[in-house]
Amino acid sequence: MRITSGRLADGREIIFYDRADTARRIVDRRELAPVTASAEIRRDVLADEWVAVTAHRQTRTHLPPPRQCPLCPTVDGRASEIPEPDYDVVVFENRFPSFAASAADGWEPPAAADPLSDRRPAVGRCEVVCFTSSHDGSFATLPSEQARLVVDAWADRTTVLSSLPDVAQVFVFENRGAEIGVTLHHPHGQIYAYPFVTPTTATMFASARAHRDRTGRNLFADVVAAELRAEVRVVLQSEHWVAFVPVAARWPVEVHLYPRRQVPDLPALGEQERADLAESSLVLLRALDGLFGTPLPYVAAWHQAPVRSDRDLAWLHLRVSSIRRAPDKLKYLAGSESAMGVFINDIPPEDMAARVRAAIGNDPLASVG
Repeated sequence: MRITSGRLADGREIIFYDRADTARRIVDRRELAPVTASAEIRRDVLADEWVAVTAHRQTRTHLPPPRQCPLCPTVDGRASEIPEPDYDVVVFENRFPSFAASAADGWEPPAAADPLSDRRPAVGRCEVVCFTSSHDGSFATLPSEQARLVVDAWADRTTVLSSLPDVAQVFVFENRGAEIGVTLHHPHGQIYAYPFVTPTTATMFASARAHRDRTGRNLFADVVAAELRAEVRVVLQSEHWVAFVPVAARWPVEVHLYPRRQVPDLPALGEQERADLAESSLVLLRALDGLFGTPLPYVAAWHQAPVRSDRDLAWLHLRVSSIRRAPDKLKYLAGSESAMGVFINDIPPEDMAARVRAAIGNDPLASVG
């Protein structure tokens, strides 16, 4: 893998990940004003959580036609975010970031300090990860070697972003489908480098810490072992990975993918684990696309250890979840979920696991399990 870094016309960094030893001259000829991120975080004192307020994101690109896709290569005189005629995998700083180093530029705290209104600049970084130069398809349609290159890019960016002094957690994820709110249909994901540990992660590690104090064991290890013993919710097993529908799945479609050994984050995976991950994730996502006869809208979220805390507790894993509950029906987060945080799932996890196993069994390319 060859990594080449350059700058876009407005100063944002762009990084190419090539399988071959490709020489690149990165020249962005567009006329762009420097990115200014009007972003701050405000603490919700009732929930003890940070909320990002980002007024500049109201103008971000929204569902452009394919000929104007900003994630396709620059060809035929049509300039895009990628100033090269082709690429394997490319990562660049988001033009409309929720968190950015520039958020601190010119930011001033409120004149009157209020302990119930803590506000700070949303310092951090947001990146876009383009999985392929092809506008059509999805992660599930990538060749194995392309999926592996994406995994390596995720790991490299996690390492780089974790080294930034203001970053507390690195979140790698993919939003897929208009139903999820995706505004660009090119196969891509994102990476957020947060200046704080997110609420979901903090809650998860509080449970893991309490479990260790009570039993002396790792909570994530015990969860995986329990699912393997129960068998009924396990959907995929390979040499290095195991996937299952969790016993208390919140979403109609929800699958967790764990490595068999404890690692804190993507950079800690070995070569064989990364290769196996590329194959296993392709099999899993193809199966999920086959559940309802239509491409599945989903969020694929990598749960990694925070940068500076609880790394001894952490167990890297992927959670894929979807709001689709039938070919023509979506799960809406209404009163109980949105107001009280109590999820109500219409599909028993055991039934969904059986459906996913059947979809994997019908895949002629599936070789794991």
